[in-house]
Amino acid sequence: MKSLLITSVKVILPGNKFHQQQVDVFIEDGKIAQIGKSVKLADKDSETIDGSGKILAPGFFDLHANFGEPGLETKEDILSGTAAAAAGGFTGVAVMPNTEPTIQSRSEVALIVNTAKGNIVDVHPIGAISKKREGKELAELFDMKQTGAVAFSDGNRSVQQAGLMSRALLYAKGFNGLIFSNAEDESMAGGNKMNEGAMSTYLGMKGIPNLAESLMVSRDLYLAEYTGAPIHFASISTPEAVDLIKKAKAKGLQVTCDVAAHQLVFTDEDIVGFDSNYKVSPPLRTKADLKVLLKGIKDGTIDAVVSQHTPQEVEFKNVEFHIAKNGIIGLQTVLPLLIRAGLNEEQIVNSLSVRPRQILGLEVPQIEEGAAANLVLFDASKAWNFDEKTNKSKSKNSPLFGKTLNGAVELVINNSQIIKND
Repeated sequence: MKSLLITSVKVILPGNKFHQQQVDVFIEDGKIAQIGKSVKLADKDSETIDGSGKILAPGFFDLHANFGEPGLETKEDILSGTAAAAAGGFTGVAVMPNTEPTIQSRSEVALIVNTAKGNIVDVHPIGAISKKREGKELAELFDMKQTGAVAFSDGNRSVQQAGLMSRALLYAKGFNGLIFSNAEDESMAGGNKMNEGAMSTYLGMKGIPNLAESLMVSRDLYLAEYTGAPIHFASISTPEAVDLIKKAKAKGLQVTCDVAAHQLVFTDEDIVGFDSNYKVSPPLRTKADLKVLLKGIKDGTIDAVVSQHTPQEVEFKNVEFHIAKNGIIGLQTVLPLLIRAGLNEEQIVNSLSVRPRQILGLEVPQIEEGAAANLVLFDASKAWNFDEKTNKSKSKNSPLFGKTLNGAVELVINNSQIIKND
């Protein structure tokens, strides 16, 4: 890559010596060569970018993205998914096993790892907990870990059998594996389509109660305590779950959790127009629930924010709400949503760059001389249009499509490559 100088940029990385400082950062041969108040270059061929008013941080990392490859490439393949990720400021993504075939053995994990090699975005497969994600028989967890799986989840399905979840936790603990819980009690959710509350009554739709999530969170916390294993809760959405996890952390359990960015901005009131782009799992909750989720991020109960990027072809979304598929494409809109939600720059970087990697036991990129450049440069106040021209995904199922958003990623750098958003 061509050498690059970013001038007068504000560094955000809690614990870093340059945190909250305005500096010049010179990048050469894929590494941070110099950092200082005023870096003078002998090489006149270097490109210079004015970083005034902008933030430089470690590249974002997404704990929850859905790419269709293998088998569902019409929704998203690794090439288009990583293009969307880079445009959204992500230099690393963990991809869920919601594929056909399921990512459930070393061969599927190896396919993802090898296909993504050399990309500016590091792609980390999450292997299935159970074969075919059916919740009946454990998949080849150890083999997948050896081949490159960073964690295990049944993706958008919840493990209903307590015995199977207990065995998964105990088995994964033996080789330092991490189980992701998608917490929903199916017998309580009942296959319903939105949050249970005043809006579901008003719209005449059967709802999913908060209890469907908190029951499963409670069960899995008991199982984690019983087995002494770490557990991560993916995309929590209720105050009850936040409270249970907060108490478990105070008790000393090895528990972490994340929330989807759209759960911090949208509520069940947005469904009043029956726009299926607001149909997600877990469902959008109430304004009161949203406030508790935001508080959970600010007090550290909620560790990370995810995109929950779930691309769907138009024929699965441009239908009646009750038969539409769940999901929002989110990789390019996480930053604008967090800015709209009112998170400050340090909370954003902690939720997107630092804690996601720590949860998976991955090294957090450092901003220091000699370190490999794994960086995102963003402008929290810059407006941009999310439309056909700027969208990098194969799909466009987002309620934000066609809208002007605040919070623009200007460039990402990783693996000696650079991508700029024009």
